[in-house]
Amino acid sequence: MDLGSTIRFLREKHGLKQINLANALQVSPQAVSKWEKGANFPDIPLLLKIAKLFDVSTDYLLGTTDAGSGIFEATVFCSGITHFARRSISMNSREMADYTNVLFYHLTESALKFDGIPVKYVGDGFLCFFSGPDHADRALRAAIHAKKTIQRKDLVISLNSGNIYLGMIGHPRYALRDIVGEAVNRAFLIIEWVSKHCPSGIGATEEVIRSARQLFATTFHAGVCVELIDEEIGIHEISIPQ
Repeated sequence: MDLGSTIRFLREKHGLKQINLANALQVSPQAVSKWEKGANFPDIPLLLKIAKLFDVSTDYLLGTTDAGSGIFEATVFCSGITHFARRSISMNSREMADYTNVLFYHLTESALKFDGIPVKYVGDGFLCFFSGPDHADRALRAAIHAKKTIQRKDLVISLNSGNIYLGMIGHPRYALRDIVGEAVNRAFLIIEWVSKHCPSGIGATEEVIRSARQLFATTFHAGVCVELIDEEIGIHEISIPQ
């Protein structure tokens, strides 16, 4: 395959739209379209970013070696609603759908505003990731934007940075794009602790803060014990500017 076809193959293999790939690389969707059509080609820095995103070598992109493992560095963003199960008892199925659709609309818009890539919605939960340049900074800004926009005290957001795998998960006929890995697991595992101990509603691991280039106002909690995480960890409560 030529370079454009390879980029398209990798994008579709990972269940991404052109705008998703554009957001991850912080280029325009038109640029991605031109690459895939062979009308233009990414420059060397962008070629390296594409290789890192899909965890392949530049040689693979250029058609000289086999593909890699699909693992790359990102910041995982997941959210939930405190006591959602209790709230859902008082709603019928249509009311529940309307309630979650409004919530997910604003969460998704906040993620897209900072070039996040939505992955899935489950119950009251929203999962997305940020990759490419400044992924931790953009995830933190998206979380702050979501809390300021939605203005719900029971909305809880947890963030963690690390390596993730992006691919199609499930039976071949029903598989959907998903992300998995320890970085994803930790983001989910800390969300309950964040809901109980972080009044701002946003908690981020030390890996997120170390990866961020911008300074964010935080309250640091050391020696946090979270079920299913063997060691004590540090969690930063993210302050929300007025």
